[in-house]
Parts: sequence; C-alpha cells; structure tokens
Amino acid sequence: MAQAQAVTKGAKKAPKIEIIKEHTFKWEGMDRKGQRVKGQSVGPSESMIKTQLRKQGINPTSVRQQSALFAAGKKKSITATDISIFSRQMATMMAAGVPLVQALEIVGRGHENASMQDMILGIKSNIEGGNSFASSLAKYPLQFDDLFVNLVDAGEKSGALETLLEKIATYKEKTELIKKKVKKALTYPTAVLVVAFVVTGILLYFVVPTFAELFQGFGADLPAFTKFVIGMSEFIQAKWWLILLIVGGTGYGFFEAKRRSRNFRRFMDRVMLKVPIVGDILYKSAIARFNRTLSTMFAAGVPLVEAMDSVARAAGNIVFEEAIFIMRDRVSTGQQLQLTMQQSGLFPNMAVQMVAIGEESGALDEMCAKVADFYEAEVDAMVDALSSLLEPMIMAFLGIVVGGLVTAMYLPIFKLGQAI
Repeated sequence: MAQAQAVTKGAKKAPKIEIIKEHTFKWEGMDRKGQRVKGQSVGPSESMIKTQLRKQGINPTSVRQQSALFAAGKKKSITATDISIFSRQMATMMAAGVPLVQALEIVGRGHENASMQDMILGIKSNIEGGNSFASSLAKYPLQFDDLFVNLVDAGEKSGALETLLEKIATYKEKTELIKKKVKKALTYPTAVLVVAFVVTGILLYFVVPTFAELFQGFGADLPAFTKFVIGMSEFIQAKWWLILLIVGGTGYGFFEAKRRSRNFRRFMDRVMLKVPIVGDILYKSAIARFNRTLSTMFAAGVPLVEAMDSVARAAGNIVFEEAIFIMRDRVSTGQQLQLTMQQSGLFPNMAVQMVAIGEESGALDEMCAKVADFYEAEVDAMVDALSSLLEPMIMAFLGIVVGGLVTAMYLPIFKLGQAI
C-alpha cells in the first residue's frame, strides 16, 4: 500500500492541455495604396488579429470583437448573388497576384455570412489537403454548377486561372443581372394582383356585412349589383375555409407538379413563351443566356460539343434546353453550329448570322458576346417599358375593383336619397 502511494506521489502529472478559444473580430484599416478596407477575421485575441493584418499589408485602425449571439444570427443560406460576389473577389485577388489559398483565407474570413464563410474555408482546407480548386468546388454542387467547375478546371489546366476567374465573374454578374430583370417583370404585377385580391377579400368579409345589416332596415329592393356583392360577401363568410383550401391546394399542387414533373415544366415553359410581352422578355433572356454561356465556355478553350452540355443546363428553359441537346448531338456529327441553330427554329436570324460569322472568322466567342450584349440590352429596355405600361393598368384595375365595391354599397343610399 505504502509502495503504491510512493509510486503515485513520484509519478509526474500529465501536462494540462490549454484550449485556445477563437473569436470573431470585425476590423477596419488602410491598405498599401492608402485605401480604406474592412472585413472580418477569426483569432484568439485582438493583438493576434492586428499582427495578421499587418502581415497582409493592412494597417488596422479599428479591431473589435463580435458577440457570439450576433455572429450566430448572421448564419443564413447561400444565394446566387453570394456566389457572384465570391467569383469577383477571387478574380480580383488572383489578378493582384495573391496565392489561391491565401485569397480563399482572406475572402472566407472576411465574409459576413457564416454559411458562406464555412464553405469557402472548407474549399481552402480541401486544397491544402492536395485537391485541385475545381475538385474542391465540385464538393458543393448546389452552389457551384458544372459550368463553374469546368471553367475553373480549364483555367487550372491551362495555367490561366486568374483570366478564367475574371471571365466567370463577368459571366455570373451578367446572368444574375438578367435574372433579376426577368424576376422584376414577373414579380411586380403578381404582387400587385395578390394585394388587390387580399384587399377585396377584406372588404367583402368585414365591410360589406355592415352595409348589408343597414340595408335590411330599408324595406326596399336593392339594386342587382348590390345584391351580387352582398351574395359574394355571404359566400366568403360561409365558405372562407373552402376558398383558402382551394387556393392553398392549387398553389401547392402547382409548385409540386413543377418540381416533380418535367412534362409539366415543359408545358409551362412553352405557355410562358407565348404570353404577350412577358413571353418576349423570357425568349430574349434565353437567347442572351445561351450566347453569354457559349461565349464564356468557348473563350476558356472548352471544346464546342462539351461546352454545349453546360450551355443547355444554363438555358433556364426546358424548351431551349432540349433543343440545345439536339444541337449538341448534331454538332458532334460534324454539322456547323449556325446550321443546327437554324434547324431548331428557336433562334432569331440575327443571332444565327452572327454565329455564322464567328465560325467563319474563328471569333465565335466574340460574336456570341456581342449577341448576348444586344439581347441583354433588349431585355432591360423591355422590362422598363413593361413597368411603365403596367403601372397605369394596375391602378385602373385597383380602381375598378375597389370603386366597384364602394359603388355597390352606396347605390341603395343614393336611391333612398332620391326617394326622399
């Protein structure tokens, strides 16, 4: 027993491992060019962050720790805009001669979205583990599609990654801009119509019944229009749950069918292309997207047949996607691209002729870029014109709906005043 105690006393205590806790710091400072910069970094202390910044050529003027609660609240989903900004940041860093791993470290640590920060630092860890940049991006397929990965892969293999990142950044910015324009064209009238129906429902459910009770004491026949509105009000009061069920079920069924059924999506895409004005916007945006994607892929040195795969998936419309896959198969047999475009019947003559000139002159990427610029400008102009056209039409619609309900309620009162 004594011997055991002696051994215990004589034994060395295991060294205590000190766990260094890292915190998130927001900082501001001046770079080598004297320009004000700011960002976000993770480290154990304020002094360590300042040391890291000075190593990067940044003179810190303000470093403050961010609360854990605030940092946790910043975690949100990654959007297409986040990826577009990431592309531009990486292009700028690489063009400035910053090594890839260091550029990912700077961009990742400085991102305000915690989800985006985790992803970028995960990509950095994969590269440090011996993977290529392209294969590291491919581990996040929801954020980086085949087109993005293929372009980065082409850049790494050709030794021109910074040039390809610049092209990717420009491509992402252009495509996101045109998507926003199309969404604006579709969302604005839809939102106003939804508000109009909600206001109408509120008036019919809460306001009209008050007038109906008042009219019961008149002891006279009501105008037909007033009876119709009161009948609608009574139906909504009695069957409001059925109306909500039908509307909710229809909306859910529509989005589920669109998500699950390719045939339904094909049908909807065909219908949308035939809708006046809106269909023209969608058509021209698809032409612009086709040419922008093809221009970017071809300029990166990706073979035409291989590039057509990415072009089809980036089309944004099943009608165009299926047509482009058919075009790819025909190009693989030796047909010219401009001939396959003509055979599809989807592309305007101007786009076909520009591609033909590009194929003959060996400047297909430049010609496609010019076509994309032209149709992107067309979409911009059409969206602005649509907004200007819709505003008076929507105001007239709201005036007719709300004014009609008010008129229906006051007609009996006007008749009563004339009788007196």
